[in-house]
Amino acid sequence: MKRNTRIATVVTAGALAVGGVLAVGPVTADAGGGTVPVAARTMSPGGPGYGGHRTLGHGDDALGMRRHDGTCTGTGLAARGTLTAAQKTTLAGMAEEEKLAHDLYTAFAGRYDARVFAHIAAAETQHLTAVRTLLDRYDVTDPTAGHQAGVFADPAVQATYDRLLKEGDHGLDAALKAGRTVEDDDIAALTKALPGLTAPDARQVYGRLLAASERHREAFDHWIADE
Repeated sequence: MKRNTRIATVVTAGALAVGGVLAVGPVTADAGGGTVPVAARTMSPGGPGYGGHRTLGHGDDALGMRRHDGTCTGTGLAARGTLTAAQKTTLAGMAEEEKLAHDLYTAFAGRYDARVFAHIAAAETQHLTAVRTLLDRYDVTDPTAGHQAGVFADPAVQATYDRLLKEGDHGLDAALKAGRTVEDDDIAALTKALPGLTAPDARQVYGRLLAASERHREAFDHWIADE
């Protein structure tokens, strides 16, 4: 299946209710209980792909729930717990990872006729909002604050972004594989972070981010298979 719809406009992210506050925001340069089992993920009709295979609505990837009228509401965050110093460092790293994914997919959305990038970039905006809420709850400095698209505080994250962006220069298939790499890395980081994490709100967000990353990887796999 070939794609013939060009993403040339800014995609507006879905609404995400976090801690009782409804956050709605566009995809910009500075965007932004318990674990949800993979088997319980809500899937839209049409299969697991994005765009050509499925569409991403507000409820498909928001860290909340869909109302019957199609608008979004969230269940709110679980209770605040306690994070160790190491867990706070990991949380700050999660913010950079979500921003990396958003910025990379936004860049690829402007280059290629593949709706998967714009749809998932919109989801990453919601994810970064959720992580930033945790940063605020636990008084952790947001490493993404004030940074434009493609700019990161951590030199290692910056190097990863630059490498993946360059890989995406080699065509749509290469860009899709770069996206899959991002999701593989996120899945690994979240899987590593969950054991030993006792804070209910952090476990809730991480579990939902993990489920979302698995959906994103699946979407990239389907687009790659169509190339």
